[in-house]
Amino acid sequence: MEDIKRTGRMAIGHKAVEHQGVVYVGGLIATDLTADMKGQTKQITEKIDAVLAEHGTSKDKLLSATIFVTDLSLRPKMNEAWAEWLSPENLPARATIGVADLGPNVLIEVTAVAAK
Repeated sequence: MEDIKRTGRMAIGHKAVEHQGVVYVGGLIATDLTADMKGQTKQITEKIDAVLAEHGTSKDKLLSATIFVTDLSLRPKMNEAWAEWLSPENLPARATIGVADLGPNVLIEVTAVAAK
């Protein structure tokens, strides 16, 4: 399995796994969970940038993103941070899913897939 690169080992997975020119970013949450939805989203986008850079790619090559939120009424604030982060020409396919619980004070979790 030498063509698989795994980075950011955690107890139950990796932050990212790369295979055949595609980088799969695992579920990321904010570090500062006292932040509001926009603040947590911005923290996650910064983490995505760092993970993608470690694999030699960037947000401009995002293919898809799946966003899990605990309160869909906060979606406009999440969308604000998302739109500020990405170029309109390079938006990925995206789904936003409402979930009951992501953990204490976690408002949002994001997974992503990017090309190299």
